[in-house]
Amino acid sequence: MKRWIKWTAGSALLLGVVVIATAASGLYLAEQKRNRYIDIKPRPVAYTTDAQTIERGRYLYASRGCTDCHGAQGAGREFVNDGKGTRLAGPNITPAGVVARYQPEDWNSAIRHGVKPNGRPVLVMPSEDYNRLTNDDLNALVSYVRQLPPQAGTTPAVIELPQPAWVLYGLGAIPDAASRIDHQLAPSRPTAAGVTLANGQYVANMCIGCHGADLSGGKIPGGPPDWPAAADIRPGTSSADSALARYPNATSFVNMLRTGKRSDGTAIQVMPFESLGQLSDVDAQALYLYLNAPAGSVKQDTSSSAPVGATKSSANTAPSGSGGLRLPG
Repeated sequence: MKRWIKWTAGSALLLGVVVIATAASGLYLAEQKRNRYIDIKPRPVAYTTDAQTIERGRYLYASRGCTDCHGAQGAGREFVNDGKGTRLAGPNITPAGVVARYQPEDWNSAIRHGVKPNGRPVLVMPSEDYNRLTNDDLNALVSYVRQLPPQAGTTPAVIELPQPAWVLYGLGAIPDAASRIDHQLAPSRPTAAGVTLANGQYVANMCIGCHGADLSGGKIPGGPPDWPAAADIRPGTSSADSALARYPNATSFVNMLRTGKRSDGTAIQVMPFESLGQLSDVDAQALYLYLNAPAGSVKQDTSSSAPVGATKSSANTAPSGSGGLRLPG
């Protein structure tokens, strides 16, 4: 009996040592990852002040998630505070904030690649959602933000995570945006506005950060433990049990985006409805069309790197290749 007790105590002690060592290793690796240098050479963003471009930028800022983290006026805001150690607040991105000294290429680096001007990764920023922006749309978004009136940030930028989350980040279980992006992938080619599959696929890029590159859903990277998993919204995979099955037509789907509620009136958690509700009817209907496309009618390029021996265009220079709808064959 005494031998069994000693064996159990010894095993528990060994397990404790392993847990402590793993945690220490994870925290060390997290610090290394946060301070790693990411070598990209982003192309400069074109600044413009023409009214049409600024209006397009205003629409993108309002409908693509920027307001959820930075506020409607860009002065920053707290967007997560679960009272359990997770608190996140986006920075002030008016000319009086962190972007005051940004050069034209720094905007591309931060927004499209998730990399700070100093080459370090931007944490929490969902750059994978913006990596596929066309050059014109990136230019429009930046041009709009640059003309925002300077404001003193009411909430300082904050990234507070529980220690276990930092351990998981260090061990690779929670990736940052920069590690999820193919930095050599060319920007999307311009896609005409309309209720089309091509436009729907372009709009669906804003869903990648939560639903994954292939939109298959699952645990949201970096989200608090009590957040529900993102739904599987892959085109051509809808079934009676899927989230999309709740919306039999575009009207019901668009109403969900506008209200944040399912067809049965129950509220949906986590999704950024403040921005989703600002999608135009055309973009919202195109998104519905794309997400409900029949199996085999669309094909997503979800690879994070090119096949061995393939030649890839760079997102840092100019657009090339097909960035819109991919048809089989």
